[in-house]
Amino acid sequence: MDFELSDEQAAIFDMARDFGAEKIAPFASEWEAAGTIPREVLREAAALGMAGIYVDEEHGGSGLSRLDATLIFEGLSMACPSVAAFLSIHNMCAWMIDRFGDDALRAAVVPALCSMEKIASYCLTEPGSGSDAAALRTRAVSAGNGWELTGTKAFISGGGYSDLYVVMARSGEEGPKGISAYLLEDGAEGLTFGAPERKMGWQSQPTAQVQMDAVPALALIGAEGAGFRYAMAGLDGGRLNISACALGAAQTALDRTLTYMAERQAFGKSIDQFQALQFRLADMETELQAARVFLRQAAWKLDTGAADATKHCAMAKRFVTDTAFRVANDALQLHGGYGYLADYGIEKLVRDLRVHQILEGTNEIMRLITARALLAERQ
Repeated sequence: MDFELSDEQAAIFDMARDFGAEKIAPFASEWEAAGTIPREVLREAAALGMAGIYVDEEHGGSGLSRLDATLIFEGLSMACPSVAAFLSIHNMCAWMIDRFGDDALRAAVVPALCSMEKIASYCLTEPGSGSDAAALRTRAVSAGNGWELTGTKAFISGGGYSDLYVVMARSGEEGPKGISAYLLEDGAEGLTFGAPERKMGWQSQPTAQVQMDAVPALALIGAEGAGFRYAMAGLDGGRLNISACALGAAQTALDRTLTYMAERQAFGKSIDQFQALQFRLADMETELQAARVFLRQAAWKLDTGAADATKHCAMAKRFVTDTAFRVANDALQLHGGYGYLADYGIEKLVRDLRVHQILEGTNEIMRLITARALLAERQ
């Protein structure tokens, strides 16, 4: 068993970290205030292969592994977890279309997604169905040679900003087998958006409801009735990515805390010389290292098609995001009053990381997935 990253993987991480440090970190606060991410920086990330990370190379993607993707998102989120997570969502959409779309759809859409000429949003959650995603009410009806969608999606990153929307809608019976996946295009008749949401964190991401009134779909993705399965497959990788985003941001919080504590004086010495505070630092470091190993093991399982990959993705998501938020919150505490000020960058990380315990499946649902898998294994 080898825990060492290969030279190529180390280079991938360094590339993402350095891009974030140069192109994202200096502007993260500005973008947060503006409530948007410049498209130019997303296209620069795409030029480095970070928009179609695990899309096949023949369709313009990078053809990398899920483990490679966690390295990219950990590196990017050291600059800003909000921007990194936005790229993660786009990658999930690109992969779903590449993996499940037909040849014509892939040829028409995937290269533009990999260059971020087109930006995509993932639309599953509704005002009345979050954790119970299979209870969604958005309806798809056959119309001529295509489909029309009616309903509302909630909490959509990129709502009103993106060019394409991957939408799960009910085309048949109740339950998961009646759900199909569709692609909608911005500007389609009947497609509108709610007001921008005012959020605790992830403020640089434009977020809004996606509202559909008999909107003609650009395409059905894959087979009718298979959309829920596609959505869940996308979420396995999405949970790893969002965990990696949390991990990188928490690492930044710890790094900044070490610097601050070496400089901050109290009672005649720097505060990193107090044993009680050293114990806090030791716990933060230990927990982040444990989270990193767990995350990479889960990614390896997904890459290798392990039977328990979904369980490990859920466990890793729960453990890593809880750990990351706790570390960031402890970093704020160790900064004292300065941690509460925007100038030090810690309060932003705490605000951003809180949502990682909620999206891509709440951590309570991650426990449910884990427990069900555990009980099924006993049988």
